[in-house]
Amino acid sequence: MAEDFRPTEYILESLQTGKKFEDEGWTLDAPAEDKPGLVRAIYNKEQIEVKDNSLGLYKFADWLPIQRMLEGSSAPATYKSEGLAKYLGLNNLYITFSGYWPEKDANFRTCSFKETEAYSVCGRLNSSDQVLVVASAGNTARAFARVCSDNNIPLLLCVPEDNIDVLWFDEPIKENVCLVATKSGSDYFDAIHLSNLACQLEGFITEGGAKNIARRDGMACTVLSAATEIGRIPDYYFQAVGSGTGAIAAWEANMRLIEDGRFGTHKMKLMVSQNTPFLPMYDAWKEDSREMLALDDDMARAQVEEIIAKVLSNRKPPYSIKGGLFDAMKDAGGDILKATNEEAMEASKIFLETEGNDIHPAAAVATATLIKYVQQGKIDKNACIMLNITGGGEERFKREKKVCYLKPSHVFDINPDLSEVREVMGKIFKVEIPEIL
Repeated sequence: MAEDFRPTEYILESLQTGKKFEDEGWTLDAPAEDKPGLVRAIYNKEQIEVKDNSLGLYKFADWLPIQRMLEGSSAPATYKSEGLAKYLGLNNLYITFSGYWPEKDANFRTCSFKETEAYSVCGRLNSSDQVLVVASAGNTARAFARVCSDNNIPLLLCVPEDNIDVLWFDEPIKENVCLVATKSGSDYFDAIHLSNLACQLEGFITEGGAKNIARRDGMACTVLSAATEIGRIPDYYFQAVGSGTGAIAAWEANMRLIEDGRFGTHKMKLMVSQNTPFLPMYDAWKEDSREMLALDDDMARAQVEEIIAKVLSNRKPPYSIKGGLFDAMKDAGGDILKATNEEAMEASKIFLETEGNDIHPAAAVATATLIKYVQQGKIDKNACIMLNITGGGEERFKREKKVCYLKPSHVFDINPDLSEVREVMGKIFKVEIPEIL
């Protein structure tokens, strides 16, 4: 693929101090800084040159921190809504769809925008000597499993046992990908804890979550898709959030588009949403608090069990950190909204009836909040609105294709110790892992 491709040129900037420095290959934090903060990529090309659709996600390679292009990616598809727009009385509603919808040229084999992360992160990774470690509530694991399997990248997935039913695939996953789980009753935070233990072992490297510029800039391609299709930066951006990383990425893409100079000078309002009753970022935002409010672990796990959008279940999101969601919201404007399970299910039906495709529960939460916001008279009918449908077409995909499932190699208790993790990983990957002294 793209034999004449050269690694994208960029430098990194600390959002805590503004200091600029070179990427050492997998830099996640600014060197020699005490206070935590995200780092951001500053690309040499200020104006993006969108490449051919045949490159999939890599049509946006100018603004992706990648060393190589991988096979099999798809770019998000943006189109002007007719059905849902008419239902809501909106004149400029654009839908950015990441999922399975061949007629719209959306061919995400895992039906989720998490593929934008996986192809960007794995494109940044320039070595297969270490095992990449990813914690996930589901969709991210499915995306990374598919991309790493297809491109022979060693991968360890850590997923709550209650969520492993989402690890379906249209063809078997190769042995270089391994799944471990935290036992039933655990949640995404427990999976993150397990992944953190694995990353202490020699030969294992953390994917990095929101700290990884490739993850954020991969997700930012949804906004690049919208802006380049519409010809301008939208006025409003609607998306459901678990970690908020997608909304941070949208904000960063917005600022790059302003610097580009061809898409407008305004910042789109970030209208992000959570699934009731799990509302940690909503609650903090409504209190105008940079810090997350106290949340009892057992209560949080109970709330996560109730919500239908399980992927929105991050208890430790990058909300407070410098350059995180709080800063993005304060700079861009907007609000954090909420939707019940019932509202999301109704929104899903409305989208299917008006647009013609099924959508994931998280995307349904975003759609539900857009519907409510419009019906409450809070948005001008002529405003340019981007609705980020972060996953869809899965029901159709499963009707058209035979799927298989990835099973865990081991199920851990909620709080395993490091020695157990080391022993299990040694057996799974058939290597001798030295003890940590």
